[in-house]
Amino acid sequence: MSTPESLRLATRGSDLARRQAAMVAEALENHRYEVELVTVETTGDQIRDELIHRLGKTGAFVRELDERVLEGDVDGAVHSMKDMPTDQPDELVTAAVPERGSPGDVLVTPSGTSIEELPEGATVGTSSLRRRAQLLSRRPDLAVEPLRGNVDTRIEKLLAPTLQAEHEKRVEAEKERKGNTGDESFEPEYDRRPEEWFDELAEIERRALEREVEIEYDAIVLAAAGIERSGLDDRVALSRLAPTSFPPAPGQGALAVTARDGELAEAIQDAIDHPRSRVETTVERTLLAELGGGCIAPIGVYALVQGEYVDTTVAVFDSDGEESVVASRDLPVESHPGASREFARDLADRGAAELIEAAGREDEPEPEGK
Repeated sequence: MSTPESLRLATRGSDLARRQAAMVAEALENHRYEVELVTVETTGDQIRDELIHRLGKTGAFVRELDERVLEGDVDGAVHSMKDMPTDQPDELVTAAVPERGSPGDVLVTPSGTSIEELPEGATVGTSSLRRRAQLLSRRPDLAVEPLRGNVDTRIEKLLAPTLQAEHEKRVEAEKERKGNTGDESFEPEYDRRPEEWFDELAEIERRALEREVEIEYDAIVLAAAGIERSGLDDRVALSRLAPTSFPPAPGQGALAVTARDGELAEAIQDAIDHPRSRVETTVERTLLAELGGGCIAPIGVYALVQGEYVDTTVAVFDSDGEESVVASRDLPVESHPGASREFARDLADRGAAELIEAAGREDEPEPEGK
């Protein structure tokens, strides 16, 4: 086992997961720890053809990392909090919640279009039950299609049709230019040749040009924090969705370090825990747990500490966004866990728990052979 000054932290192997783990490592290193990141391939990484909300039912991105902690192979694990199941082994604790990143979602389009500006019947990509319900609640005419992959892959899938069509137009225009060599009256459509245009593209755009297009998305919805941590927020056109009107997944934008309950967990908390972020995410995840939802339920919760209160907005939907229970409440900071549970009970009485349960039943995969 590592000494208190040296830590081994488990992380998933995706680019974003390693970036996030590196952020945690840097914060700990600033408190005189030596940190080694240990990459663990999870079930969610191995099964690439399942939708995220189905993988989430088994904590597919989390369980294997925490098992390594319990087995003593590593000292802790770094998770995206929104992927964490609401239940946790008794021996484990959330040792630290570092300062939270952007909690909301963004709508990414080739040109920065807002939800209201999307054309009638536009195709929007997401594999989140919550986002699907929220989109259809706002715009029932939209066609919401599944979208899987890491942040880069999803953006490439969005950009591919537009970039490929633009490339084809430029290639055809170049052929026409070459065919009109010597014609002084001919004016080329583009001032740059295709290869010059290609050289000025960002790397993610070049990869999109090579991607096979299966579904032409007009827009996709992603977590703002994931875009920002991937360094892509200034390379794509996006429209931010206000978390008060488009509440995010509970804990979205936050990271969590899990560890065995004990002195090491306490030391990690003392070093990098951010109290306000812990309060906000505790409120959000308590509401989720009390309403009976896992990390994939069609529920959005946004909590924000404002002085002595936590301004909290909850939106629970059925799977198609046709029915919803939406409410806001100011919860006292000093008693936020109990106040959150009471708020959840009131929401359940209004039908929120039934909506979550019904959405879960509808999404159950059919038994084999049917």
